[in-house]
Amino acid sequence: MAKIELVDVTVDIPVYNVRGRSLKSTVLQRAIGGSVSSRERGDIVVVRALDAVSATISSGERIGLIGHNGAGKTTLLRVLSGVYAPTTGDARIEGDVSALTDIVTGVDLEATGYDNIIYRGILLGHTKSQAKAMVPDIEEFSELGEYLDLPVRTYSTGMIMRLLFAIATSIRPPILLMDEMISVGDASFIGKARERLKGVITNANIFVISSHVEGVIREFCNRVLWLEHGKIVMDGSPEEALDAYRKNAEPRV
Repeated sequence: MAKIELVDVTVDIPVYNVRGRSLKSTVLQRAIGGSVSSRERGDIVVVRALDAVSATISSGERIGLIGHNGAGKTTLLRVLSGVYAPTTGDARIEGDVSALTDIVTGVDLEATGYDNIIYRGILLGHTKSQAKAMVPDIEEFSELGEYLDLPVRTYSTGMIMRLLFAIATSIRPPILLMDEMISVGDASFIGKARERLKGVITNANIFVISSHVEGVIREFCNRVLWLEHGKIVMDGSPEEALDAYRKNAEPRV
C-alpha cells in the first residue's frame, strides 16, 4: 500500500546574483512567491518555497494542489518525486513514484522511436528487459507503425507527442504525480489519449496533481490542498476548497 507522510517539510531555495531591493522583491513575490529567509548575504537571497508543510496522504486518495503561481505546488511535487530534499522536516514516501511533469525530457532526436522507448523506459526506472517489454503496448497505442524504425527528428510534432505520451503512460506506478494535465496536441488523438490517462490515474494507489483548471480538480480529485506562500491554508473536499479559493480570488469592493 502506498503512503505519503510529510512532517513540517520546509524547502529553502537560494537565488544567486540578485542585486537590489526592488529586484529582490520582484523575484520573490512575482516569480517565486516564497518568503525571504533572514539569511541574506550579498547578492544571494534564500527563498522559503515550502514552509512547515505537514500532510498525510493514504492509498486511494486523489489530491489536487491549488494556489496562485509560486504558491509552492511545483516545489511540493518535486519533494514528492525526490528531486528536492527538505531543508528541514521529513518526507516519508512508501511506494514507487512516477512524475508525469515533463514528458519531453530526455528525448533523443537522432535515435529511432524504438530506441527512445528503451532509453526512456530505463530513465523511468525500468531494467532494459522491462523497457523492451513496453514496446508492443507503445507500438499499438501510438499507431506510428514503420515510423518507429526512423529517427525521431523525422517525426512531426504530433507524432513525437504520440510517442512520448505512449511511453509516459505505459507505466502503472503506485504513486502518480502530475503538474497540469498532459495534452498531446493532436485533435484526432485526444479522446484516445484521455481515456488512457484516466486508466493510469485510476490504477494508481495515490494520485497528486497541480492544476489551475477547476474542472480537472473536480473530475479527478477527492481531496484538495490549497497552498499560499509555501503554506497549506486549507485541506478539504474539492467543493469546499475550490469555493473558498474562488471567494479569496474575487476582488473586494
